[in-house]
Amino acid sequence: MIAWWNSLDSIMKILYCMAIPATMIFVLQTIAALFGGFEGGEGAAFSDTSGLDLDSGAGLDFDGADLPQIPDAADIDDIHFSGDGGNPADFSIMRMFTLQGVVTFLMVMGWTSIASIAGGASSGLSITAGTVLGILAMYAVAKLIAASHKLAENGTMDLRNAIGESGQVYIPIPERCSGEGKITLYLQGRYAECTAVSQSQSVLKTGASVRVIDVRNGVLVVEEDQ
Repeated sequence: MIAWWNSLDSIMKILYCMAIPATMIFVLQTIAALFGGFEGGEGAAFSDTSGLDLDSGAGLDFDGADLPQIPDAADIDDIHFSGDGGNPADFSIMRMFTLQGVVTFLMVMGWTSIASIAGGASSGLSITAGTVLGILAMYAVAKLIAASHKLAENGTMDLRNAIGESGQVYIPIPERCSGEGKITLYLQGRYAECTAVSQSQSVLKTGASVRVIDVRNGVLVVEEDQ
């Protein structure tokens, strides 16, 4: 082994130092991914009673005095939803520069260049070919990650997407956020039934058309859709 290593020129030594560790990391990443090693936890999951007062006489009720302290839509990322505000399924060039992407680039670039040099090609041409294939492989990995995020997103209800949407009252919604009701609306490609409150001065009755104006602690805030 030592004799073989000493017989290599400096370029080949550098390529092997790139390819071998990258391959080992890639294998470990693959094994970890198969067993859920890269899956994050569910994080803080606020229930529908988050931000509610438990009134011993009337059951579950909103405290109107405390309502201004509830984070508004601008702060919703800090409450329940993860992400950077963009759609995780959206692809951008920066998605290529992840740990998986860089490792894939080093592995493909290294082994391609080594194979090309061993086949008799010049070092410059071999490294160029390896770099091109490495970039293509890194791009492919980024696209696969984006596609997997899209599949995951398709099954996850994000109430922020309901803001601005219209729906109908299913269970009457009390006035001035004094209690909860239910609405039905078309959200993320399917009809959904969601808990809602209203700041209006009168009860929103079943069948009334409403528009979502905010999301607070997993509860939609609606107003009558004129």
